[in-house]
Amino acid sequence: MKVHGDLCHDLLVQKTRQKLAYRSGCDYEEWKASVKAKFIQLTGLDQIQENAKGCPLNIDIEEKEEKDGYTQIRFTFESEPGAVVPCYLLIPNTGKKKYPVAITLERHTAFFQKSIDDLKENDQTFAACSALARQAVKNGYIALALEQRALGERSSQEKMRLDDGQLCFFTALRAIGLGRTLVGERVWDITRAIDCLSVFPECDTDKILLTGNSGGGTTAFYAGCIDERIKLVAPSCAFCSYKSSIMDVYHCNCNYIPRAYEYFEMHDLACLLAPRKFLVIAGKEDKLFPIEGVKKSFETVKAIYKRVGAEENCRLAVTPKGHWWCEEIVWSEIGKELS
Repeated sequence: MKVHGDLCHDLLVQKTRQKLAYRSGCDYEEWKASVKAKFIQLTGLDQIQENAKGCPLNIDIEEKEEKDGYTQIRFTFESEPGAVVPCYLLIPNTGKKKYPVAITLERHTAFFQKSIDDLKENDQTFAACSALARQAVKNGYIALALEQRALGERSSQEKMRLDDGQLCFFTALRAIGLGRTLVGERVWDITRAIDCLSVFPECDTDKILLTGNSGGGTTAFYAGCIDERIKLVAPSCAFCSYKSSIMDVYHCNCNYIPRAYEYFEMHDLACLLAPRKFLVIAGKEDKLFPIEGVKKSFETVKAIYKRVGAEENCRLAVTPKGHWWCEEIVWSEIGKELS
């Protein structure tokens, strides 16, 4: 008999039917409440929120610099005891009293410092999806960049797997051992970062956009599902059916929510976004999030949005590249949604 290391899981993936999958004849509000409750439970957000109860933000403005066309502020805050989040806030110097806010999340392993750095000419790896905060300012937004848990300044310095690039490996598994998830922790940090915006009077907190590429897009999607203050969620190279992406293609373990595939597909979670605006940006040649899986998933998204009478608020934009942040396309598509 031939030995096949993946066959058992392959067969299980093929036959699994999600217990909370969207069905056209369901009681929508009851189904949505069940999806939300299960999502919160599986990500450990209930435990994270409980642990954070009573924890002050402890905002500390560390430095303020005048740049060419904007003011750059570095500050930290505490999202739960011991979880200090470093951030950069970039405020355009064009004389307006308030600006819409773009929360920008860099790709997995890129670190938030990349969001404020100058693009390096001829450095294609760097330019693929970096300097997102600077791009946001150029397009008329206040930009908020924050360091995601287990990355950059927030990495587990002595325990990360430098040999194979798995910077979040230890932190993600440790979170699971504690009954929570790294993605849940990253989502919680976003919600608390939004709380911080009230300290800065230039921020129009009625106009908040959340975007990011790859791992940043994953966090953006899940945070959008939880925080209704986010008016537009625009993940790039991150949204796809689990079956076609994380259940079929190797990804970092920080992408996984234990038992999620048993209950829902990624597209089922769109009920937590609707009727707010949802812009999916996908690469035609993306091997990590295959375009056919994206398109099939988006059909369910459209059905959910149609169910709530907001079909015009969800849209799929396909770029000609692969797993790549296409700056001009992304900001142009975002602009159409927020114009």
